[in-house]
Amino acid sequence: MTYRPEFLDEEPGRNRGRGARLRRDAPRGRLRGYGVRHAQMLIASLGRLWRHPVASLFSVAVIGIALALPAGMTVLVNNVRALSGAWNGATRVSVFLKQDVDASAARRLEATVSRQPGVKSVKLITADQALAEFRERSGFGAALDVLDKNPLPSVLVVTPLSVDSSAVESLAKTLRQRAEVDQVQLDTEWLRRLGGIIGIVHRAILIITALFALGVVIIVGNTIRLDIQNRREEIEVSKLIGATDRFIRRPFLYTGLWYGIGGGIAAWILVSLALWQLGGPVAYLAGLYGSGFALQGLSFGGVLLLLVAGGALGWLGSWFAVARHLGEIEPA
Repeated sequence: MTYRPEFLDEEPGRNRGRGARLRRDAPRGRLRGYGVRHAQMLIASLGRLWRHPVASLFSVAVIGIALALPAGMTVLVNNVRALSGAWNGATRVSVFLKQDVDASAARRLEATVSRQPGVKSVKLITADQALAEFRERSGFGAALDVLDKNPLPSVLVVTPLSVDSSAVESLAKTLRQRAEVDQVQLDTEWLRRLGGIIGIVHRAILIITALFALGVVIIVGNTIRLDIQNRREEIEVSKLIGATDRFIRRPFLYTGLWYGIGGGIAAWILVSLALWQLGGPVAYLAGLYGSGFALQGLSFGGVLLLLVAGGALGWLGSWFAVARHLGEIEPA
């Protein structure tokens, strides 16, 4: 008795339907097989790194240091920006009144200015209060006793409703036009200078980041080049049995990817450790100034960007190395 496949006994129409269904499923099957092969190669390349832990750890550490330096400087600039933003949010306009303005007139002016558009709050420091505070903090109490009259004027400390520089300048210009006002002082000029310095530092960080990124590509490329030379005989045998360059190139690309991701993780750990070491002194210094400022580390998006950038640089360095050296290896 001979074997007869079951699908031969089916009706012709059903056979044609099954064949069409197989043709429709063929691209899906090829795509699934392609994904499985890549997943296998991805895991196999990680296993190869695991079997050489010391060499892999040194390579990852070097890449991590190269990525940690620009990442750490970026975190530092972001913290300085946050701190300057907090200072900018506490912008004050000091309005010094004329010497002949007494306390009652100063209080009337305080009430008038507090109702002015663009003003959040107004605090009056009378001439007597200013002198008492200066006597307490300066240590020149005995010298102040010989003065015939109080040399200090009354001051209005105005908090603007908006921290926009143009709005604050407009408010200061309006206050200068008051007859009782002698001088208006803005303490925001140094913040603008600090913003300019931060902009220059940010541009420098971009340049340094580009240089370190090039360094990561070179490091990974050199590591993969050595790996290619160590596996020269394996590559020759693979080519003898018909393996394509794309098939041989795949594990090296995934190895570079793992190097980059590992370097990104190492950089994240280094930056976190540095912030942890600096967190205590910074919090203590902020407490001395009555501020609750605390260092902020990498956000989730920043960590993800660091890992993606590290993986991309590792892949790129591996691709350059494979493109340069794989073609030189041919079976004799």
